[in-house]
Amino acid sequence: MAELITEAQMRAIEAEAIASGEVTGLELMERAGRGVLEAIFEEWPELAATSHKAVVLCGPGNNGGDGFVVARLLKEWGWEVEVFLYGDASRLPPDARVNYERARSAFKQIPQLDAYSGKKGWNCDLLVDALFGTGLSRPIETLGDLLWNLADMVDSWAIEFGHERGRPAIVAVDLPSGLCADSGQPLGNTESCAPSVAKAHLTVTFHAAKLGHYLAEGSRLCGNLVVKDIGLKRSGCLGNDPEGRRMGYPISQTVTSAAVHPFSGLQKLTSTHKYNHGHALILSGPMGRSGAARLAARAALRVGAGLVTVAAPGSAMLECATQLTAIMLRKCNDADGLAALLEDKRLNALCLGPGLGVGEGTRALVAAALTDQDRAAVLDADALTSFANAPETLFVLLHAKAVLTPHAGEFARLFPDIAEQLNAPATKGPAYSKVDATRAAAVRAGCIVLYKGPDTVIADPTGRCAISAAVYDRAAPWLATAGSGDVLAGLITGLLARGLPPMQAAETAAYLHVEAARAFGPGLIAEDLPEMLPQVFRDMGL
Repeated sequence: MAELITEAQMRAIEAEAIASGEVTGLELMERAGRGVLEAIFEEWPELAATSHKAVVLCGPGNNGGDGFVVARLLKEWGWEVEVFLYGDASRLPPDARVNYERARSAFKQIPQLDAYSGKKGWNCDLLVDALFGTGLSRPIETLGDLLWNLADMVDSWAIEFGHERGRPAIVAVDLPSGLCADSGQPLGNTESCAPSVAKAHLTVTFHAAKLGHYLAEGSRLCGNLVVKDIGLKRSGCLGNDPEGRRMGYPISQTVTSAAVHPFSGLQKLTSTHKYNHGHALILSGPMGRSGAARLAARAALRVGAGLVTVAAPGSAMLECATQLTAIMLRKCNDADGLAALLEDKRLNALCLGPGLGVGEGTRALVAAALTDQDRAAVLDADALTSFANAPETLFVLLHAKAVLTPHAGEFARLFPDIAEQLNAPATKGPAYSKVDATRAAAVRAGCIVLYKGPDTVIADPTGRCAISAAVYDRAAPWLATAGSGDVLAGLITGLLARGLPPMQAAETAAYLHVEAARAFGPGLIAEDLPEMLPQVFRDMGL
């Protein structure tokens, strides 16, 4: 489990360390440059074995200062190095200016980048993008051709060292230039500027990963991501956004990519009575549409719910009975039938939506399911879409033990204004992010919102937020298959039945969902996901 921070938090952490006398800005810049060099040689050991040629592109801020350090260190290593500066050297920040002067002493001259922005062949083995890092707040209109050129080199060419072939490894310092550090969106789409952003084979950042590394386009543009320690302490300012931009909420973003599972609530089953592990009820759609509910039910049972029952309309009873064994089956035709079932207080977690159908009948079922505010409920798929024309009606019904699990389309139906803000062009940074959107949705709904995607974001109404991202070394593209969302809804329901708090149940389910997909690999279909959980649990030591 790793903590993600915003660009403003990173600046505050550095400022706090410098103000305390713990470190100077120049020392941080030197550590960052050395961290980049270490990461390069770790990624491509052959580059450390002998001298090569590098081009380092330095920008007008402290990111450029890091680049000057990298250039100097590569030259000291014995490399042939060219350095270019974008902007006016006299306007560099003080620490970056010091490293510019040091680099100029080593290289005699540092040409302006402007004249080279259309250059196509860099004729090098390594190209370092130190133009703009986390502090970028505007589109880089004058460098559009250059940034597209860098992105094209990553997309079109495999790395082939030997600079006469012109296929360099591209390394970004902090972020590929043009990418918003908080949203993962390329900055642009103004009247005079289309979005332009570089791309890298390797991105090296410092102290902690940023939101933009994991959200939206971030992981696609960053290539491999490496976080280098530069000796900064964990800071109290991590608890609050120093600029107050994020509604004053405490920041608690986590990326669930740790080798050791981070969920203390997911303990080994020690009780000997099945009812001590909860009883989950999954509502099914009519005949021909019961498969989604059965997927969710299987996931709930596999994740550890003591009992699982599918409640199906009469038309689907035979269909379900031929498919279910350990999972029980009850008849439920409408909201009155559900209310009668829910008189059994041992049913402590519900799942509504997968395959249920869209319309008035589903809205009535949701209302019946949410009557008891002590009973946890997961609303997915059709249970959300049924309220597309009147989302406020749903919000009135919701309570603190509810979990909403929309994908992008469902999110836009329930929260159209929030989705519009999220999908608007990122014209300046920090841009509105999926974290911002999910937090705002959780406040409005008054419950947990799990906004699905490769960069799944989970938030509660207090502002607590987690990102479960299936990217970088956790990428599982085969998870994009029919029914996988139904399995995720079932995992959350099963964990709620076991007694996990809603936020923790959603975080844990999202983590397990990806781990099960990774354990199976390519060729995955939704039915495979629950069956991989025993292996995942063993790997987690449970």
